Amino acid sequence: MTTPATSGPIERFDLTSLVPRDDRYAVIRDLVPEAFSELELVPESLAAAMGNVVLDPQQERYGLSWPGKAAAVAAMQEPSIGSLRPNADRSLNTEIARDVVVEGDNLEVLKLLQRAYYGKVKMIYIDPPYNTGQEFIYPDNFREGLEAYLRFTGQTDESGRKLSTNAETSGRYHSNWLSMMYPRLALARNLLRSDGVIFMTIDDHEVHNLRLMLDEIFGPENFVACCIWQKVFGPKNSARHFSEDHDYILVYARNAAEWEPNPLPRTEEMEARYRNPDDDERGPWQSSDLSARNYYSEGTYPITTPSGHVISGPPPGRYWSTSEEKFKEMVEDNRIWFGADGSGRPRIKRFLSEVKEGRVPQTLWKHEDVGHTQEAKKELLARVKFASSDSVFDTPKPTRLVERMLRLATSPETEDLVVDFFAGSGATGEAVWKLNAEDGGNRRFVLVQLPEPTGYDDYETVADITRARLRGAAAARVSANEGTLESADPVGFSCFELAESNFRVWSGESAGVDAMTTVLELFADGTTESSTTEGIVAELLLKAGLELTEQVDVIEAAGVALRSVADGQLLVAAEGKLTLEAVEQMAAMKPQLILVLDRCFGDDDVLKVNAMQTIRSANQSGGTDITLKVV
Repeated sequence: MTTPATSGPIERFDLTSLVPRDDRYAVIRDLVPEAFSELELVPESLAAAMGNVVLDPQQERYGLSWPGKAAAVAAMQEPSIGSLRPNADRSLNTEIARDVVVEGDNLEVLKLLQRAYYGKVKMIYIDPPYNTGQEFIYPDNFREGLEAYLRFTGQTDESGRKLSTNAETSGRYHSNWLSMMYPRLALARNLLRSDGVIFMTIDDHEVHNLRLMLDEIFGPENFVACCIWQKVFGPKNSARHFSEDHDYILVYARNAAEWEPNPLPRTEEMEARYRNPDDDERGPWQSSDLSARNYYSEGTYPITTPSGHVISGPPPGRYWSTSEEKFKEMVEDNRIWFGADGSGRPRIKRFLSEVKEGRVPQTLWKHEDVGHTQEAKKELLARVKFASSDSVFDTPKPTRLVERMLRLATSPETEDLVVDFFAGSGATGEAVWKLNAEDGGNRRFVLVQLPEPTGYDDYETVADITRARLRGAAAARVSANEGTLESADPVGFSCFELAESNFRVWSGESAGVDAMTTVLELFADGTTESSTTEGIVAELLLKAGLELTEQVDVIEAAGVALRSVADGQLLVAAEGKLTLEAVEQMAAMKPQLILVLDRCFGDDDVLKVNAMQTIRSANQSGGTDITLKVV
């Protein structure tokens, strides 16, 4: 047996999800080291370092508070030890798929996405439960996390699939909803790029609370707009007081100083306002008033029109918007219009070729521009065939509504990533595909949906409807006879499902162990009975910070099967017996990270140590920075 080389401790790969607290602590520790004592943050020291004197830690302050808020914040900080397992049977065209659909509790999924998607998302759109007392359906104890989800979906034998609808008679009607939303929104913020933005549809029940919550999470300075969506095209005569014709769309930027909305395309009506009655070689134009209300010290001079008519000055209470000298220059350049007979009040010519491309978005979104609820249901029925009208999804959103958001927040030139973690009927995914087909864009999406039971046999869960809708949209995309979507290149999506980790995680309660020998036997392999190589690789690449859609190739090194991820950035040895020759060949491939399952070393601890030393030697001699970790 080879003598082990001198080496430091074996590096172990961290299988837990990224904890937001750790990242924030690192930033604060770097900026304000005096705020820490023995690596612990001292709030009073931080306040003092920022120039604030805390007189009373319990002093009142402005903000949103509710029973259960502390538990909601704690739930956000709890790392997830789950995994997202690929499901090829539910996927579509995986060989070309750039998009992802995840079935699972979005809180756990958002935690698992932190490492790979942190700061990469250009736009988030969510249509969360409106908390009307009916459709707010989530596991009762939102803090139970993965364990509760596995019971809820029947992946464990224990009972506990009870759901609640958060009826308004509940003593914590608003608190329950806020506790559900807070950790999800806080984690979602981490995913946004610095120039990213989030859109949220909501109604009157929680819009006021949601504004305060988002002010706390994003900062009030990053509030962009509260838009009004006219969701119906006619009044509801059955309404007791008022017909509720609108919902709200809250818009918050990750950094409002950095994010700007794209201009919307000009309408035909806007284009028609530009004419060219004087055949100006610069093309069509429209006129605007030369006078303004704002005081201007140089804006009170007389003007003589081309016909000889003298205008003594601007109208009462107004001022010419340019100086007399500038006005004469504009007349010389034929930028002033005096009417067809040359005697009218002067107006400025604004040329279509010179005005800003597009139009500034407004906060009133009319149904004729972005669709309404009836249109949304028709769209869904065109994609998904339901056994009966009773099973139709109740509150889908029209794709034109999501398209409006996509136009404002994403670009066709870049591979902007869009996330919707309350995916519902899948309208966001179809909207991304439709807009890409229209403008040749490369936008991508990640959709997350809880498998909420529908109570119907044709589609047992909402997640089933999400996938069915996308399959219908994909089929329509390549159909030359499709009336609502032009023929385009095929698309696909990769499906993943929230599940327990592929690796055994020590919890202190594992199988009721009571002796060290039993523990060693239990964790000898390290993987669970339900684990697969594909599931292991998917879990490791995600937790190594690589996206779920990265290319995975099967290669060999000295006869040992490996998985090469993202053109060799990551190498995974998950099966077979590793050899030192294989490690040397892996090092020669110059990956950034090599992950080796413990079982691939067998019982050869010497091989394990020498493998680590081989990588260190390769780094020293080859100028590389390869990391090898054992899982």
